[in-house]
Amino acid sequence: MTFPATHLHRLGWRGIIKVGIPSLIHITMKILIAEDDSVTRASLRLTLQKFGHEPRVVQSGQEAWETLLVEYFPVLITDFQMPDMDGLVLTQKIRARPQTEYTYIIMLSALSSRDNYLDAVVAGVDDFLAKPLDAAIMAARLHVAERIVGLQNHVKRLESIMSICSYCKKVRDGDRWIDMEEHISKKYGTKPSHGICPDCYEHRVKPELDALGISMGQSGNDGPQS
Repeated sequence: MTFPATHLHRLGWRGIIKVGIPSLIHITMKILIAEDDSVTRASLRLTLQKFGHEPRVVQSGQEAWETLLVEYFPVLITDFQMPDMDGLVLTQKIRARPQTEYTYIIMLSALSSRDNYLDAVVAGVDDFLAKPLDAAIMAARLHVAERIVGLQNHVKRLESIMSICSYCKKVRDGDRWIDMEEHISKKYGTKPSHGICPDCYEHRVKPELDALGISMGQSGNDGPQS
């Protein structure tokens, strides 16, 4: 499945780059890192930059939450144990809020407890990275994240297909009904062109013209005739 460049840019993707892992081509993504350990934080940042991604680092779950409230990131890499707000609570808050775009959450932890793993999955974590970090495994995880985020967001766009009034043809925009032209201009930043399709001309326009005694010119007569 392919996605339009405009959507990729809006969803935090910048372009396509190759990484030093055989058979893996990555789309450059904005990735938020929530990690309280400075060494791990620096290692993650450097590795992601090497892959061509755009990492943003914060030191706690609370900082990550505040960042996500004002900016969209396709991927979040978060530690399990952090002061202020741990990765589990952060994940629960992200999954509980209404979202128009999906954030793929990778849990980073040295913990191998079965209970911790199950709690993270139930909370909404998508994948896991074990410490110490393995660059090749991280590249593969991010490759999966790109595919899942793209599919999730594509589904959300399909779910939000506009609702049109059967009579006046206005479009639902939240609690309002607005003209189609206004909806297209607002959503896509462009103005629609107008025309008459062959079916409408034959079954609606032509009968109205005939009733008025107006005949459209044929075979070179391109003006209305009476």
